[in-house]
Amino acid sequence: MGIDLVMGCAQVLRIYGENSSFEGKNIQNQMDMKKYIPIALIIFRLILAPIILSLVYFYGKESRIIVIVLMYLGLFSDIFDGIIARELNVSSQRLRRFDSQTDMVFWVSIGISTWLLYPTLIVDNRIPILSIFILEGMCYLISIVKFGKETCTHAFLSKLWGITLVIAFTSLIGFNYAGLPFFLAVVFGIISHIDRILITLILPKWTHDIPSFYHAYLIRKGVEFKKNKLLN
Repeated sequence: MGIDLVMGCAQVLRIYGENSSFEGKNIQNQMDMKKYIPIALIIFRLILAPIILSLVYFYGKESRIIVIVLMYLGLFSDIFDGIIARELNVSSQRLRRFDSQTDMVFWVSIGISTWLLYPTLIVDNRIPILSIFILEGMCYLISIVKFGKETCTHAFLSKLWGITLVIAFTSLIGFNYAGLPFFLAVVFGIISHIDRILITLILPKWTHDIPSFYHAYLIRKGVEFKKNKLLN
C-alpha cells in the first residue's frame, strides 16, 4: 500500500513536471514571437509605400480615402514599433536605422502620391517643399561625412513634425487644400531639421535615439540622462 502510494505520487509529480515544462516552453515561445512585433510593424509600413503609390497611380482621386486610412495606419505603426521595441528590450542600432529609412520611404511615397493627385498644388508650393528636401539632404550628408552613417536621431521635434505632416497630408490629399496645415508642417519641418543637424554636429560619436540637440550636448559633456520609453 505504501509503495503504491509513493509510486502514485511520483507519477503525479512526473506528469506535473512535464506539464510545467510544456507551459514554460509555450511562455518562452510567446516571448520569442513578441520580439518580432517591432520589425513586423516596420515592414508593414515599408510595404504600405508601394501599395499607396499603386492605388493613386491606378485609381487616382477615387483612392483618396483609402490612402488617408493607410497613411494613419503607417503613422500608428511608426508610433508603436519603437515603444514596443523598448518595452521588450529589443531596440537595437540595426532596428532603429531600418526604422528611420522606412520612415523616409513611407513619407516620400505619401508626398509623391500627393503630387500625382494634385500636381498644381505641389508646384505652387514647390519652394517650401524643396527647402525641406534640401535640409533632409544636409542631415544625411553631414552625418555620413562625419560618422560614415546616416542620421538616426528619432528626436522629439521630428516626432512633432510627423504629427504636423499627417495633418497636412490629410488636408492636401483629402481636401486639395494647403493653407495653415501645410504652413505648420513646413515650419516644424525646418525647425526639426535644424535640430537634427545640430545633434549631428554636437555628438562626439554616432549613436541613435537622441531626444534633442541639448541631449547631444549632454552626451558630449558625459552627463547621463534618462530617456522616456514612450518617446525615445
